[in-house]
Parts: sequence; C-alpha cells; structure tokens
Amino acid sequence: MEGRERRDPGYDDWFDEPEAPTETQSAVGRGVYEDAEEVWVLPEEDDARARGRREFAVGGRTLTTTQAAIIGISALAVFFAILAAAGVFNGTQAAAPQLTLPTTHTTTTTQTTTQTFTQPTTQAPTSQLQPGDTGSQVKLLQQALAKLGYSPGKPDGDYGVATKVAVERFQIAKGLAEDGVVGQQTLAALQKALAG
Repeated sequence: MEGRERRDPGYDDWFDEPEAPTETQSAVGRGVYEDAEEVWVLPEEDDARARGRREFAVGGRTLTTTQAAIIGISALAVFFAILAAAGVFNGTQAAAPQLTLPTTHTTTTTQTTTQTFTQPTTQAPTSQLQPGDTGSQVKLLQQALAKLGYSPGKPDGDYGVATKVAVERFQIAKGLAEDGVVGQQTLAALQKALAG
C-alpha cells in the first residue's frame, strides 16, 4: 500500500459535488452505470442510435418507425372497414334514397277497353286435289291440315310428299280410305273438322 497512498485534499469533501458516474468494470460497453439516478443519457437512446432506428416527431410525440407503421396500418384498417360498411365492395350499387313527394288529391277516371281477338278462320279447299297439283287451293289445303294438327310442312302451294302424308294421316284419323287424294269425302271431312 505504499505506492497507493490516498491523497488528502486538505478539506472535508463531505459537501463537495459528486463525481460523474462511471461504467463499472464488469459492464464495460453495455451501458450499465453505478449510479443510475445521475445518468443524463438513457441507455435506450444510445441503443436506438447505435442500431440505426429512426424516430419521428408527430404531434409533439416521438414515435419509432414501428409505432408509426402500426398507427398507419390501423388507420387503413378503419378506412377499409368504413368503405365495406358503405357497400363499396359489393357487386351491386347502393340503392338511392327514396324521395317522398307531397301528395295532391286528384281524381282520375280510367276507361277500360276489352278487345276480343278472333283467329281468322281457316278455309278448306273447294276443289278436289291430288299429288302434283299446285296453286292457291293446295295452299288452302296445307293451311287447313296444319291448323288441324297434321303438319304438311311449309304452306307453299305445292302438293308434294309431305302434303300427301299429312292427307293420309287425316284420312286414317277420320276413318276414310287412305289414298292421299283429296276427294269429295275428304273435302267434306276437312270442312266439318274446321267448322267444329
């Protein structure tokens, strides 16, 4: 202990200013101080600067980038929730508000007209017909057969195979001789069927 003598300042240092705190030997470089009450710079601030973390001042408060990101995401979530509640994301458009107009008392008289539709009567041909004939009488035959449910095809005025088959089916249904020729008996049966 000879080499380490304690120096006596020559006065009582009881009321002197304390010395600035120093880092302990066991915690060198880690920001641990012997007297934490006397530390002017907080260790978190040193760590934040050391790691390169940015801070923002918003409304008089200091926020880290993480806090600013959380606030931003929360604001976006609220914004989208409001849009969803308004129906912006639906495929349909929001209904326009209904307007209520003041009512006035008026008397309206409505006249109803009933129309009766009558189908034009289909006429039976007036002359006897056979396959190979053409003209307006054949066209009347084809229209009559079509109306009775024996389709001869398009009414074109040509007594062809389709018309002959339709005449034969009509003759069978009415109990007539099946020859495909429109004779007196077939003409009478056609006129009777169209009248009834």
